[in-house]
Amino acid sequence: MAVLRARRHDEVDPFSDLLFNTLLIFVMLFAVALVAMNPKAKTGVIDAKAEFIITVTWPELNPNDVDAWVQDPGGNLVWFRAREAGLMHLDRDDRGVAGDSLVVNGQQVVNPLNQEVVTIRGFAPGEYTVNLHYYESADGLPVSAQVSVVKVNPRAQVVFYGTSTVGRKGDEVTAVRFSVDSEGGVTDVNTLAKALVQRQ
Repeated sequence: MAVLRARRHDEVDPFSDLLFNTLLIFVMLFAVALVAMNPKAKTGVIDAKAEFIITVTWPELNPNDVDAWVQDPGGNLVWFRAREAGLMHLDRDDRGVAGDSLVVNGQQVVNPLNQEVVTIRGFAPGEYTVNLHYYESADGLPVSAQVSVVKVNPRAQVVFYGTSTVGRKGDEVTAVRFSVDSEGGVTDVNTLAKALVQRQ
């Protein structure tokens, strides 16, 4: 009799097994549901849609600071103190050689490129003006800059490419003015002077 009782305590209860296995299945299904509901986020992905890209480039390693100023049909202005206005964004503000070097593994690395980039990520019909402003001079010499306006949708199309020169610190020159119609077509490309900097 004592042997029979000891045997009953050592036996596995099938009901407990069934309960444990059912609980295990529910936990697994819950974990699978969580993974399915929360897919991995794509980190570092930025959809940078643009309609126009305006690029101002001046000679490499030139120490002078030339600023791009862009005005849209609504009178909004993008420049280094107003990096976003309307649908325009100053994506890169370059200050000549200032801030163009860094130390990596004990060695100095210099980025020689002098370039400012403005994107227009949507458009309103009307005239856009692109001006250059000679903000700071390290050597007192004139600076010639290449200015390009590229329409990127539905395919890349150069709207304007030309060179403008700013003679001395404080000078402002209109690089290009162009109009955009309601369909995104570009008309009336010209270089007639229009001051933007004096307003600020």
